[in-house]
Amino acid sequence: MPLVNVKLIEGVFTSDQKQEMIRKLTDTMVSIEGENLRSVTWVVIEEVKSGDWGVGGDPLTTNDVQALAASKSKVNA
Repeated sequence: MPLVNVKLIEGVFTSDQKQEMIRKLTDTMVSIEGENLRSVTWVVIEEVKSGDWGVGGDPLTTNDVQALAASKSKVNA
């Protein structure tokens, strides 16, 4: 029984985006292990409070992640 645990900073992703993650991660596990595992594949999304996540010794906030996403969107445009 696969368990995929995803941790995200709160307030970055919408409910629709999180549901899409659940579907696509389940599909990925099924593509590796077979369709029989679909019904027993668990995907858990946990949101971490803004500022309670650190990278390189610095706290990361919701605003930081949104700024990163915005700058990536500009590069891909």
